[in-house]
Order: sequence, then C-alpha cells, then structure tokens
Amino acid sequence: MPEDIAELIELARTGSVRAAGRLLSLVESSRRAQVLTELEPVPVRVIGLTGPPGVGKSTTVAALVTGYRARGLRVAVLAVDPSSPYSGGALLGDRIRMAAHIGDPGVLIRSVAARGHLGGLAAAVPAAIRLLGALGYDVILVETVGVGQSEIEIAAVADPAVVILNPGAGDAIQAAKAGLLEVADILVVNKADRDGAEQTARELHLETGLPILQLIAARGTGIEALFDAIDAHHRADSAARGAARARAQILSLAQSRLRAHPGLDELATAVATGRDDAYSAAELLLAAAVDQDR
Repeated sequence: MPEDIAELIELARTGSVRAAGRLLSLVESSRRAQVLTELEPVPVRVIGLTGPPGVGKSTTVAALVTGYRARGLRVAVLAVDPSSPYSGGALLGDRIRMAAHIGDPGVLIRSVAARGHLGGLAAAVPAAIRLLGALGYDVILVETVGVGQSEIEIAAVADPAVVILNPGAGDAIQAAKAGLLEVADILVVNKADRDGAEQTARELHLETGLPILQLIAARGTGIEALFDAIDAHHRADSAARGAARARAQILSLAQSRLRAHPGLDELATAVATGRDDAYSAAELLLAAAVDQDR
C-alpha cells in the first residue's frame, strides 16, 4: 500500500477500501493536516444515530445502509467508541449485524476510537467526514456507543441527529439526563412490538414536542418512515442551522485542543495552590495555544 497521500486518495476514489482505511488512519494521526490539505470540501449528508446501549442502533444502521444502497448511494458507517484505544472491539457487533454489506465496494464500515487519537472524538470525526465526502461517499452514518459527551458532540456534525430509545421509562430518563433529548432532531422508539411502546412515544412527544417514530429495526418495520423523516429534515435545513453546527464544531475542536495543551497541568497547579487565579490562567492558556500555532 503506497504512503503517497495523493496516490492513496486516487486509489480510494476508484473503490479501494484498503486505501480509504489507510487515509482514515492518517487523519486520526499527526498526519491529519497533510491529508486534509489535499482535499476539496465536498457537501455530504451526515446522519447521527445515538442512544443508550442495547436500543438497536447498529440494527437500525444496518437497515438504513440497505435502504441507501438500494437507492444507489455509496454509504460510509463510522462507529464511534469514545473509550477504547482500539478499533476492533467497537465494530465487532456492527460487523455481525452488517454481514450482508461486508464485501460491498459501495459500503465502508469503520470504527473510530477517540481515545489515543489526535484531538479525540471532536477532531477525529469531522476529519473523517471531510475525507469520506471527498472520496465520493454520498451518505455517512455516525453511530455512537453509549451515552455521554460524545453523543452531544455528534449533534454538531450530524444533520439530523437521530436518538433511539426502547420502550419503558429507563432509557428516556437516561437520555434526558445526558442531554440527548435536547439535541435530538428525530426521536425513535425501537422494538415497538414490546409492551409500553405507545406510552413511551406519547410521553416523549409531550416532553419534546417532536413527532416520535416507532420502529422494529430487526424486521425493517418503520424504516421507510425513518427515511422520510430524515429526508424531510434535510430539505428543511437552513444556512443558519448549518452555521450553528459549524460554530459548535469549531468550539468543540478548540476545547479539545486546550484540554490537550501541555501547559494546562502547570496552570492548574498554580491556580490550585493560590499562585494564580483561574481568569489569568485561562488567558495564559489561550495565549500559549495561539503561540503554539505560530
């Protein structure tokens, strides 16, 4: 496999999944800027899917991949694991559920493990999205594992953000505590054949004012309604909403850079011991970050 970035891009555009995988590894490393400078920004549809563990996110993603491939679109799946430094574990279940798509040159499935990547989740995902758009993928599905800050960050890059829950109060309460209901564009109650699905949908509608879709992803029931909701949301997008997402991405990336700055620990010690105050330390940290980029 060549290491020349331009050659890798050309191979990936002609269908080499290995070349695309290598480029994704590069944008998760210190060579990210080298790759991104070779790419022209290309508009691409990004759909985020999140929710508590066990709600059927991967099954829903697999059903969406099937639908988009039937429409003749190239699809990339980014399965985000914010805790693991390895790329294999997070994707194991997805590969089982998406067995029908393994070997399809029009589908790329990739795990993104934020820990150990340059800049973490906030930096790794937007870079991967920009790369995949430039490589000719039409739709990118971003699935997050669990509930936490990563889910909130996903809302900054995805339009729409689809939050999936199961019948019963537990997942809804967990999602509300995590702030997921606030960032949801589309709410889905999966496993809608279970008791309590109708009640959960009603309660979520009263809580959020959003229409609630009911889905049985394992059977494909309700998937067309989800496609319709995603398409309707995409058509309703505006320049103001796009700017809001871009603003959130910029702030997330900036915060990620500041958290990783080598001078942060020293400044924190100075504030903790009373040698400095938090306001002055914040100014010093910002100034140090600017100097580092010069």
